[in-house]
Amino acid sequence: MIVKKTGLAFALAASLSMMFAIPQAQAGDLIVSGAASLTNAFKEIGTAFQSRHPATKLQYNFASSDTLLQQIAKGAPVDVFASADQETMDKAETQKLITASTRKNFVGNTLVVILPSDSSAAVKSLADLKQPGFKKIAIGNPASVPVGRYTKEVLEAAGAWSALEGKMIMAQNVRQSLDYVARAEVDAGFVYGTDAAIQRDKVKVALTVPTQKPITYPIAATAASANAVEAAQFVDFTLTPEAQAIFAKYGFSKP
Repeated sequence: MIVKKTGLAFALAASLSMMFAIPQAQAGDLIVSGAASLTNAFKEIGTAFQSRHPATKLQYNFASSDTLLQQIAKGAPVDVFASADQETMDKAETQKLITASTRKNFVGNTLVVILPSDSSAAVKSLADLKQPGFKKIAIGNPASVPVGRYTKEVLEAAGAWSALEGKMIMAQNVRQSLDYVARAEVDAGFVYGTDAAIQRDKVKVALTVPTQKPITYPIAATAASANAVEAAQFVDFTLTPEAQAIFAKYGFSKP
Protein backbone atom coordinates (compact mmCIF):
# COMPACT_ATOMS: atom_id res chain seq x y z
CA MET A 1 0.00 0.00 0.00
CA ILE A 2 1.31 3.41 -0.97
CA VAL A 3 0.99 5.99 1.81
CA LYS A 4 0.21 9.36 0.27
CA LYS A 5 0.09 11.61 3.31
CA THR A 6 3.33 13.37 4.13
CA GLY A 7 3.11 12.71 7.86
CA LEU A 8 2.49 9.02 7.37
CA ALA A 9 5.29 8.66 4.86
CA PHE A 10 7.74 10.48 7.14
CA ALA A 11 6.81 8.32 10.13
CA LEU A 12 7.19 5.16 8.07
CA ALA A 13 10.61 6.19 6.81
CA ALA A 14 11.74 7.06 10.31
CA SER A 15 10.50 3.73 11.63
CA LEU A 16 12.33 1.78 8.94
CA SER A 17 15.55 3.70 9.51
CA MET A 18 15.46 2.78 13.19
CA MET A 19 14.45 -0.83 12.63
CA PHE A 20 17.83 -2.28 13.45
CA ALA A 21 19.13 0.38 15.83
CA ILE A 22 20.64 -1.29 18.90
CA PRO A 23 22.08 0.49 21.92
CA GLN A 24 25.85 0.45 22.26
CA ALA A 25 26.44 -1.65 25.35
CA GLN A 26 29.12 -0.90 27.91
CA ALA A 27 30.50 -3.30 30.50
CA GLY A 28 27.83 -4.02 33.10
CA ASP A 29 24.98 -2.86 30.85
CA LEU A 30 21.86 -4.98 30.55
CA ILE A 31 20.08 -4.55 27.22
CA VAL A 32 16.36 -5.25 27.31
CA SER A 33 14.55 -5.55 23.98
CA GLY A 34 10.84 -5.01 24.54
CA ALA A 35 7.71 -4.79 22.43
CA ALA A 36 6.83 -1.16 21.63
CA SER A 37 3.72 -1.28 23.82
CA LEU A 38 5.92 -1.82 26.88
CA THR A 39 7.88 1.41 26.44
CA ASN A 40 6.40 3.53 29.21
CA ALA A 41 5.91 0.77 31.76
CA PHE A 42 9.36 -0.73 31.22
CA LYS A 43 11.08 2.61 31.75
CA GLU A 44 9.50 2.88 35.20
CA ILE A 45 10.16 -0.81 35.89
CA GLY A 46 13.80 -0.15 35.07
CA THR A 47 14.05 2.63 37.63
CA ALA A 48 12.68 0.32 40.31
CA PHE A 49 14.97 -2.52 39.24
CA GLN A 50 18.10 -0.36 39.23
CA SER A 51 17.35 0.92 42.72
CA ARG A 52 17.76 -2.69 43.88
CA HIS A 53 20.65 -3.50 41.54
CA PRO A 54 22.68 -0.27 41.35
CA ALA A 55 25.61 -1.98 39.66
CA THR A 56 23.44 -2.88 36.68
CA LYS A 57 22.71 -0.20 34.09
CA LEU A 58 19.67 -0.85 31.89
CA GLN A 59 19.46 0.03 28.23
CA TYR A 60 16.24 -0.42 26.27
CA ASN A 61 15.49 -1.21 22.67
CA PHE A 62 11.80 -0.92 21.71
CA ALA A 63 10.25 -2.04 18.41
CA SER A 64 7.76 -4.55 17.08
CA SER A 65 8.30 -8.03 18.52
CA ASP A 66 9.18 -9.50 15.11
CA THR A 67 11.80 -6.80 14.50
CA LEU A 68 13.37 -7.50 17.89
CA LEU A 69 13.48 -11.22 17.12
CA GLN A 70 15.25 -10.50 13.82
CA GLN A 71 17.81 -8.38 15.63
CA ILE A 72 18.54 -11.13 18.14
CA ALA A 73 18.79 -13.73 15.37
CA LYS A 74 21.34 -11.52 13.61
CA GLY A 75 23.52 -11.40 16.72
CA ALA A 76 22.46 -8.15 18.36
CA PRO A 77 23.80 -7.92 21.94
CA VAL A 78 20.47 -8.42 23.76
CA ASP A 79 20.13 -9.82 27.29
CA VAL A 80 16.36 -9.90 27.79
CA PHE A 81 13.57 -10.27 25.23
CA ALA A 82 9.94 -9.36 25.97
CA SER A 83 7.41 -10.07 23.24
CA ALA A 84 3.80 -8.96 22.82
CA ASP A 85 2.71 -12.43 21.73
CA GLN A 86 3.48 -16.08 22.27
CA GLU A 87 4.08 -16.79 18.59
CA THR A 88 7.18 -14.62 18.39
CA MET A 89 8.63 -16.03 21.60
CA ASP A 90 7.91 -19.54 20.36
CA LYS A 91 10.03 -18.77 17.31
CA ALA A 92 12.81 -17.47 19.55
CA GLU A 93 12.69 -20.66 21.60
CA THR A 94 12.62 -22.89 18.51
CA GLN A 95 15.68 -21.06 17.17
CA LYS A 96 17.34 -21.48 20.58
CA LEU A 97 17.73 -17.73 20.93
CA ILE A 98 16.41 -17.66 24.50
CA THR A 99 17.09 -19.66 27.63
CA ALA A 100 13.82 -21.58 27.77
CA SER A 101 13.97 -22.16 31.53
CA THR A 102 13.72 -18.39 32.13
CA ARG A 103 10.62 -17.89 29.94
CA LYS A 104 7.63 -16.51 31.82
CA ASN A 105 4.33 -14.79 31.03
CA PHE A 106 4.37 -11.50 32.90
CA VAL A 107 1.45 -9.30 31.71
CA GLY A 108 -1.72 -9.33 29.67
CA ASN A 109 -3.39 -6.72 27.45
CA THR A 110 -6.53 -5.96 25.43
CA LEU A 111 -7.24 -5.01 21.83
CA VAL A 112 -9.20 -1.79 21.24
CA VAL A 113 -10.42 0.38 18.38
CA ILE A 114 -9.50 4.03 18.88
CA LEU A 115 -10.63 7.25 17.21
CA PRO A 116 -9.19 10.77 17.22
CA SER A 117 -10.48 12.53 20.33
CA ASP A 118 -12.55 15.00 18.33
CA SER A 119 -14.16 12.37 16.10
CA SER A 120 -17.96 12.29 16.11
CA ALA A 121 -18.10 8.78 14.67
CA ALA A 122 -19.68 5.94 16.62
CA VAL A 123 -18.29 2.41 16.60
CA LYS A 124 -20.43 -0.16 18.36
CA SER A 125 -19.20 -3.16 16.38
CA LEU A 126 -16.45 -4.02 13.91
CA ALA A 127 -19.03 -3.87 11.13
CA ASP A 128 -19.38 -0.13 11.75
CA LEU A 129 -15.87 0.38 10.37
CA LYS A 130 -17.24 -0.50 6.93
CA GLN A 131 -19.09 2.83 6.85
CA PRO A 132 -17.91 5.33 4.19
CA GLY A 133 -16.80 7.77 6.90
CA PHE A 134 -13.94 5.42 7.81
CA LYS A 135 -11.57 5.89 4.90
CA LYS A 136 -8.25 5.08 6.61
CA ILE A 137 -7.74 2.61 9.44
CA ALA A 138 -4.36 2.09 11.10
CA ILE A 139 -3.35 -1.49 11.81
CA GLY A 140 -0.06 -3.08 12.73
CA ASN A 141 1.28 -5.04 9.77
CA PRO A 142 0.15 -8.64 10.46
CA ALA A 143 3.28 -9.95 8.76
CA SER A 144 5.55 -8.42 11.41
CA VAL A 145 3.53 -6.92 14.28
CA PRO A 146 1.67 -8.95 16.95
CA VAL A 147 -1.15 -6.42 17.36
CA GLY A 148 -1.70 -6.70 13.62
CA ARG A 149 -2.01 -10.46 13.87
CA TYR A 150 -4.51 -10.19 16.72
CA THR A 151 -6.45 -7.65 14.65
CA LYS A 152 -6.47 -9.75 11.50
CA GLU A 153 -7.70 -12.77 13.45
CA VAL A 154 -10.69 -10.94 14.95
CA LEU A 155 -11.57 -9.24 11.66
CA GLU A 156 -11.45 -12.53 9.78
CA ALA A 157 -13.60 -14.17 12.44
CA ALA A 158 -16.10 -11.31 12.11
CA GLY A 159 -16.08 -11.59 8.31
CA ALA A 160 -14.82 -8.01 8.02
CA TRP A 161 -11.21 -8.40 6.90
CA SER A 162 -11.79 -8.34 3.14
CA ALA A 163 -14.18 -5.38 3.41
CA LEU A 164 -11.69 -3.31 5.42
CA GLU A 165 -8.38 -4.37 3.86
CA GLY A 166 -8.48 -1.62 1.25
CA LYS A 167 -8.77 1.03 3.98
CA MET A 168 -5.82 -0.15 6.01
CA ILE A 169 -2.67 1.85 6.67
CA MET A 170 -0.02 -0.66 7.75
CA ALA A 171 2.11 0.43 10.70
CA GLN A 172 5.51 -0.94 11.69
CA ASN A 173 4.56 -1.18 15.38
CA VAL A 174 1.63 -0.41 17.64
CA ARG A 175 2.95 3.01 18.67
CA GLN A 176 2.99 4.07 15.03
CA SER A 177 -0.71 3.13 14.74
CA LEU A 178 -1.37 5.14 17.88
CA ASP A 179 0.47 8.17 16.48
CA TYR A 180 -1.50 8.06 13.23
CA VAL A 181 -4.78 8.25 15.15
CA ALA A 182 -3.47 10.84 17.64
CA ARG A 183 -2.54 13.12 14.73
CA ALA A 184 -5.91 12.41 13.05
CA GLU A 185 -4.12 11.17 9.93
CA VAL A 186 -6.45 8.17 9.94
CA ASP A 187 -10.08 7.77 10.98
CA ALA A 188 -9.57 4.84 13.35
CA GLY A 189 -6.92 2.41 14.51
CA PHE A 190 -6.38 -0.88 16.30
CA VAL A 191 -4.01 -0.71 19.28
CA TYR A 192 -3.62 -2.22 22.72
CA GLY A 193 -5.65 -0.79 25.56
CA THR A 194 -2.45 0.26 27.29
CA ASP A 195 -1.38 2.36 24.30
CA ALA A 196 -4.71 4.17 24.14
CA ALA A 197 -4.35 5.04 27.83
CA ILE A 198 -1.17 7.07 27.34
CA GLN A 199 -2.79 9.39 24.77
CA ARG A 200 -6.14 10.04 26.46
CA ASP A 201 -6.04 13.68 25.41
CA LYS A 202 -5.70 12.82 21.72
CA VAL A 203 -7.51 9.50 21.23
CA LYS A 204 -10.57 7.80 22.65
CA VAL A 205 -11.47 4.13 22.90
CA ALA A 206 -14.53 3.37 20.79
CA LEU A 207 -14.62 -0.41 21.20
CA THR A 208 -12.86 -3.12 23.17
CA VAL A 209 -12.49 -6.14 20.92
CA PRO A 210 -12.50 -9.70 22.32
CA THR A 211 -9.58 -11.58 20.77
CA GLN A 212 -9.47 -15.16 19.51
CA LYS A 213 -6.82 -15.96 22.11
CA PRO A 214 -5.69 -14.10 25.24
CA ILE A 215 -3.10 -11.37 24.72
CA THR A 216 -0.27 -12.41 27.01
CA TYR A 217 3.31 -11.18 26.98
CA PRO A 218 6.22 -13.59 27.53
CA ILE A 219 9.70 -12.57 28.66
CA ALA A 220 12.98 -14.50 28.75
CA ALA A 221 16.73 -14.12 29.03
CA THR A 222 18.52 -14.57 25.73
CA ALA A 223 20.76 -17.57 25.21
CA ALA A 224 23.67 -15.37 24.14
CA SER A 225 23.40 -12.93 27.03
CA ALA A 226 26.74 -11.82 28.44
CA ASN A 227 24.93 -11.00 31.70
CA ALA A 228 22.96 -14.16 32.37
CA VAL A 229 22.58 -13.63 36.13
CA GLU A 230 21.37 -10.05 35.77
CA ALA A 231 19.08 -10.99 32.88
CA ALA A 232 17.41 -13.67 35.00
CA GLN A 233 17.06 -11.17 37.83
CA PHE A 234 15.26 -8.72 35.55
CA VAL A 235 12.92 -11.42 34.23
CA ASP A 236 12.06 -12.46 37.79
CA PHE A 237 11.58 -8.84 38.85
CA THR A 238 8.77 -8.33 36.31
CA LEU A 239 6.63 -10.77 38.32
CA THR A 240 7.22 -9.19 41.73
CA PRO A 241 4.31 -7.34 43.42
CA GLU A 242 6.18 -4.06 42.96
CA ALA A 243 6.60 -4.52 39.22
CA GLN A 244 3.08 -5.84 38.76
CA ALA A 245 1.72 -2.72 40.47
CA ILE A 246 3.62 -0.58 37.99
CA PHE A 247 2.30 -2.58 35.05
CA ALA A 248 -1.24 -2.24 36.43
CA LYS A 249 -0.80 1.54 36.58
CA TYR A 250 -0.19 1.50 32.83
CA GLY A 251 -3.23 -0.67 32.18
CA PHE A 252 -1.66 -4.11 31.89
CA SER A 253 -3.37 -7.04 33.53
CA LYS A 254 -1.78 -9.96 35.34
CA PRO A 255 -0.78 -12.82 33.01
